[in-house]
Amino acid sequence: SYPDDGNFAGSDPDLLFKQLIMEAGSDIAILGPTNGSPGQTEEEIHALAVGTNLWQDQCWLDSKNNWHKRFRGSIVVAIEDPQAAAREIETWAGHEYFSQVLINAEMRPAWGDPRYDVVWAAAAKHDIPVACHLSRGRYNELPMSPVGFMTYNHDLMVSYSMLAANQVMSLIFDGVFDRFPDLKIVFIEHAFNWILPLMWRMDAMYARHGVPETNLKRKPSEYVKSNIWFTTQPLDYPEDKLELTNALNWMEADKILLFSSDYPHWTFDDPQWVAKHMPEPMRDAIMFRNGLDLFHLPEEVPALPGQKRA
Repeated sequence: SYPDDGNFAGSDPDLLFKQLIMEAGSDIAILGPTNGSPGQTEEEIHALAVGTNLWQDQCWLDSKNNWHKRFRGSIVVAIEDPQAAAREIETWAGHEYFSQVLINAEMRPAWGDPRYDVVWAAAAKHDIPVACHLSRGRYNELPMSPVGFMTYNHDLMVSYSMLAANQVMSLIFDGVFDRFPDLKIVFIEHAFNWILPLMWRMDAMYARHGVPETNLKRKPSEYVKSNIWFTTQPLDYPEDKLELTNALNWMEADKILLFSSDYPHWTFDDPQWVAKHMPEPMRDAIMFRNGLDLFHLPEEVPALPGQKRA
């Protein structure tokens, strides 16, 4: 995925189109540029987000590079500065090819804090999903475990889903989805099989104690199934395929799971490889139907000569 000019992997629209669309058989690619880095001020993070959106508009989603109409962009915003983030959503919400808002998952305080309501309000107003991709944020703690920093990268890669789990609980228990019932949240590359036991646990606590502080109107698992989505990458594939099938059925994956490729990383999942591991009754929903509905994508795109279909 490195272009011949020596630039970063995934930085060349023509090469990405060749590899991800023509060769891998993807029909539409939603670009997710992650550009956060530790130690930045809110002003710096916002300026970088503004520049990233202009770059997408002029270098990826323009008529020259998106002649095939297969690329969609992400409105990158600095949720660290909620007011500025909301303004950036308003700036790009009417753009034909921006399909989601992209924020940093590693926030202090968590997303349920009312200070972020202006961001959720802007996204819900325009019916644009808010996504986050695993990345290192300004706190440089991706993520810090309950017992401190990890020893090895292996520890981190196994446990980073805890970050998403805490944001899920914050969104639900702090009443965000009751304040913004049309808000849609997408966790990209945070794994997904952990959500099943988390739903069980949240529902059990809700049944015993309720949530009087925010007066939840539904069981926690119901908010997950109506307002939160996860992506297939990374696909934790057990030796016994039946175990994966059972887990997908139990968590009702046909409602909350989206295909993702993780291109251009070395952990890239080819769509045809993922499709064959999805149970047939829910395969279409996971591989494309959920994405079409959630991101308001077209049912058909123009056929391309020689394209290898997924």
